Amino acid sequence: MINPLIKPEALHQLAKTQNLVLIDAQFSYSNYEKEHLDGAIHVNLNKDLSNVGENPAQGGRHPLPSVSAFGDTLGKLGISPESHVIVYDDKSAAMSAARFWWMLKAIGHKKVQVLNGGFQAAKIHGFPVNDKIPNPQPLSAYLTQTWQLPMAELEEVSTASEKAGQIIIDVREAERFLGIKEPIDLIAGHIPGAINLPFSENLDENGFFLPKETLKEKYLKAFNGKTSNDIIVHCGSGVTACHTLLAIAHAGLNSPKLYVGSWSEWSRNDLPIAPER
Repeated sequence: MINPLIKPEALHQLAKTQNLVLIDAQFSYSNYEKEHLDGAIHVNLNKDLSNVGENPAQGGRHPLPSVSAFGDTLGKLGISPESHVIVYDDKSAAMSAARFWWMLKAIGHKKVQVLNGGFQAAKIHGFPVNDKIPNPQPLSAYLTQTWQLPMAELEEVSTASEKAGQIIIDVREAERFLGIKEPIDLIAGHIPGAINLPFSENLDENGFFLPKETLKEKYLKAFNGKTSNDIIVHCGSGVTACHTLLAIAHAGLNSPKLYVGSWSEWSRNDLPIAPER
């Protein structure tokens, strides 16, 4: 099985490989326009990786698109089942490289990797950068029928928050989890019963993922003997939660369930909130 992460120096060796598709998932398109890795095609979180609706109470701020819509997007990007996809962003995979990785894995794509250290690391290692916007060779839609990785919906999360046998992991920063501040959503706090493991702690001081064995030890301890089916991971809107799912995959562990709606959905549905007000 292919490693979910690829080192910048390994990307150099693959740069001219047939079937390679390099994806830039920086949130800011203007940053992409100014500078990106040579040959990288941009994907937009809101337009390509989400089906943003009018009411975040139904699915959160970044609900998934339909699998058919995502298949259309992949075709336009020139991605086929044979493609070797490498994705990066400028936030050490937190925005939105890990989300794109998870979505590709969720439709059963075999060869997809996230660039460890992201744009900055590749640039430091001498990978060419420029402002040239490539024109991908569009293909027919990527044929897929369903999301294949485990997910949890609002009702299941609500039940899990009241059960001792299940674990809900909130990957937002501690101040948001504790309700000290909430810069994005309407209400501060967290889902009752959840534990806080900030996604930023998957990384070292240079923005690289921690070693596989370090992450494995960390998450096995957090899982406390529970199987992946009894663990739900969420964040604010189902984006940075994928960063932790990527870290768990890098550790060689089975994927827990992703709660895509996350805090942005939960906090808008008149459900219990901790700490209690």
